[in-house]
Amino acid sequence: MPDLKLLHGTRIVGTRAVLDAAVWPQNTLALRIAPDEVFVMPAISADFVNDQHAIVAPDAGFAGAWIVSDEALEFLQRSCEWELPRERPAFAQGAVAGLPVKLWLEADRVLFLVPAPYATDLEERMA
Repeated sequence: MPDLKLLHGTRIVGTRAVLDAAVWPQNTLALRIAPDEVFVMPAISADFVNDQHAIVAPDAGFAGAWIVSDEALEFLQRSCEWELPRERPAFAQGAVAGLPVKLWLEADRVLFLVPAPYATDLEERMA
């Protein structure tokens, strides 16, 4: 059973054009959770967004865990009703085991993210 931990990042809300043009720092993971919204981990400063009107705020609203691909895909095969992206790396989001889940899929591991209040529920459903 995974141990989901609170994740600290930065939520950025801005225009599509600004977010498309952003160059994120090395060793960060920028997840485009909506056309006008990105969640970046670990937390970054507002300097990486070239828009004075963008909303850039610290965010610790997600809990997550990295799970090796074999275990993650086994769970997702029985708990996810939608087709996962075939190419890696890839970002996907939708209902998994009846919960709102965001996935960052790499070749050898998968990051599961859920709103922090659902962390215990996802842990129980993955057990």
